[in-house]
Amino acid sequence: MSHKYLLSIWLGLVLAFLGVVACTQDGDGTIPLYLDDTTYSGEGFFRFAELDSGKFIHLTKDTLYLHLDSIWSFSNCALKQINLDTLTEDSVFTLFPTIIYETSLEDCAAPYLHPDTTIRILLGRNILKNISVLKVINDEDSLMDSILIRRGDFSLDTFEIFVDSLFDSIPSLPRRTKDSPSIFKVLDSLTPQVFYWRPMKSTCTHRVDNCEKTVPDTIFPEYWSLWDTALVPIRLACADTDEVYCIRSRWEDDSTALGNVVERPDTVWHTSTYYIEPIPACGAMNRFIPGPIITGRSTKIVRELYSPWPTETFCGPSTKEELFVYDLGRNYMVPDTVDVDSLFEIWKSAPVGATKAPAKTTTK
Repeated sequence: MSHKYLLSIWLGLVLAFLGVVACTQDGDGTIPLYLDDTTYSGEGFFRFAELDSGKFIHLTKDTLYLHLDSIWSFSNCALKQINLDTLTEDSVFTLFPTIIYETSLEDCAAPYLHPDTTIRILLGRNILKNISVLKVINDEDSLMDSILIRRGDFSLDTFEIFVDSLFDSIPSLPRRTKDSPSIFKVLDSLTPQVFYWRPMKSTCTHRVDNCEKTVPDTIFPEYWSLWDTALVPIRLACADTDEVYCIRSRWEDDSTALGNVVERPDTVWHTSTYYIEPIPACGAMNRFIPGPIITGRSTKIVRELYSPWPTETFCGPSTKEELFVYDLGRNYMVPDTVDVDSLFEIWKSAPVGATKAPAKTTTK
């Protein structure tokens, strides 16, 4: 064994021994977060804030929750308290959260975690007496969130509206159900289009009658395509009777015997169906669940209407000050940015359909 190899083994043992000694020195452990007894204190900040009461329409009596996210407080062990300063200007009540931190020698496993928290806020009715808007502002005077505060009551109703069969008849539009609330259908526009087809000869291989006179019978397809030219069988039918000329399964089409291409004009009817209900001034719909709209049948409507108190001074989000319009085809409330006045005028002058299904008649 060479001297160089023995020397390398000896040096390795010495270094391993020194490593063990270094790891067992007194005072070893986690690295201190702060040097000596130095402490830090001041104001932190938050990146996001949200106001909510857990409801679609916020009433003055509801409990308010303030959610702060991405809080910087030097470390998650140093967050001392959160102060809430307020300011009232006209009908606006503003919250100013302030993050207060103060460090200590306490060990912190994750010193730079940005936590979040939710604060429950109780505001008396006297504080919100003339308030219509609540806001939360950060330390840089930036608006984080705002909500509307309302005063009123809710009424929950479930009812049915009958939609008569003429709602599927284009010539009968516009059409609506009984006065209020009601379903309203209107014709929006027309789109002309053209389909193309070629006649194809068909031969009966097994007749079942002796018609004296026959006429061509064009068997158009149930569905058309704008990109294909349909082959349409031309068969024969009895001219003067309702007798069957040929067994349906015994017709044979000849795709080699085709006529000239023929145009078939068609029209696409674009319609819209709405739910329309006059509501109290400054009212709103807190919940609206429509059932499927099927002509000739009743549809169930579930709606929770918000009616403001006489002391209400601010109108919240609504289609029109005294009108609620819901697009049943697109499933959304028609906003006030759309001119619903003309739609409402058409609704008032539209023919009224049946209020209930016609009674069934029986024959003896």
